[in-house]
Amino acid sequence: MKNHNQKHLTLSNRIYIEQELLQKSSFSSIAITLHKDPTTIAKEVKRYSKEVVPKLSKDCMRCKHFDDCDLTSKEQHCSRYDSRRCTFFCKKCWKHPTYHCIYFLPFKCDKLNKPPYVCNYCDNQKKCPLVKRIYDAAYAQRQYEKTLSKSREGINMTPEELQELNVLISPLILKGQPLSHIFAVHADEIPVCRRTLYNYLDQRVFQARNIDLPRRVRYKKRKKRTEPRKTKQLIQTYRNKRTYVDFERFMAAHPDLDVVEMDTVKGSRAAGKCLLTFLFRSCSFMLIILLPNCTQKSVIDAVNNLTETLGIRTFKKYFPVLLTDNGSEFKNPWDIEKTQTGTHRTYVFYCDPYVSNQKARLEKNHEYIRYVIPKGRSMHRYTQDDINLMTSHINSTARDSLNGATPYDLAMLLLDKKIPALAGQFKVSPDEVMLKPELIEHRDH
Repeated sequence: MKNHNQKHLTLSNRIYIEQELLQKSSFSSIAITLHKDPTTIAKEVKRYSKEVVPKLSKDCMRCKHFDDCDLTSKEQHCSRYDSRRCTFFCKKCWKHPTYHCIYFLPFKCDKLNKPPYVCNYCDNQKKCPLVKRIYDAAYAQRQYEKTLSKSREGINMTPEELQELNVLISPLILKGQPLSHIFAVHADEIPVCRRTLYNYLDQRVFQARNIDLPRRVRYKKRKKRTEPRKTKQLIQTYRNKRTYVDFERFMAAHPDLDVVEMDTVKGSRAAGKCLLTFLFRSCSFMLIILLPNCTQKSVIDAVNNLTETLGIRTFKKYFPVLLTDNGSEFKNPWDIEKTQTGTHRTYVFYCDPYVSNQKARLEKNHEYIRYVIPKGRSMHRYTQDDINLMTSHINSTARDSLNGATPYDLAMLLLDKKIPALAGQFKVSPDEVMLKPELIEHRDH
């Protein structure tokens, strides 16, 4: 059973308190309904009640002797003057009787010294000239929110603890590691939550800054297309019985088969080397092959070489279904599905045009590639060894989507262990993971 006594009062609770104060209810009865202690209600009313000054009353009306005061009569001298008589107070006396009247004695209502400490229930509230204390739910909620926000400002750590956290966090962030990976590896050593760590980075208390985080950016709002996209009605024979609808039907009939998403990543706009990527949906493990150019022949040659390296049995078992987009380099599914000798090895299906989220996992993993190889950078200087090194670091990065595990660890459990080895990949120590261009730029080519 939940302990309601440990929860903060909400706006609805405060509205209820205000309504009950108008009905002259006691703190005990209010506390029973709200499942709180009576002292909690009393502290709430005392802390967040506000003073209300009557608009039409004068300060002198708040004097204890106001009802029997004779200073305004014609027979009495004004306390401010000795040589003249006056029939009324001047403006200064009306506004500040405490400055000029030697008989002024402030009157305090005794009801404010005992529960409920406010004037909400008083029948004489409108006529009373005294400064009143009123409990207003909306005002109390605003003051509570201000107090809550102010109490959470600043850094709730000693300088020594902050420096220890900086020594742990900053070098890892500067290597390009995302916070999800850092928390998955060092959760026991970090004394704050991830949201707090982002706040500390906003306040620039660490050596690393927001700009060093790979995804701490603002995205532009996407423009909505007002008119439907006009597409040419072409006869696309390569998509015959290979559409995304056909893919869904095939997977419904074969739910035990794994799906491998396939795509290419280009460097600069000029023709040249590009990357052929494969992603196993079961474990988010990615294989990357460097192609000499982005053509159908290069893709088919890469798939043939991968088949020879792994063996036809292994390839058919772990690459049973390939899901890709409609790029020109993939428009020869017949040679991808069969080996050079005509042996069937896989099934190829295509996403719908302009619907990249149908293979969203691979598109998401391409972000890790862009951390190391920024968009627009030519790949002519890279070798397959460079790409294998980059892929090893990517697959050794812990993911929130995998509950803090790495794709490499899951691949060792779900895939054939020789697949990462034959692909030239290896396990990278968590603290050594780097997702920066320096990972492969410093190597001699």
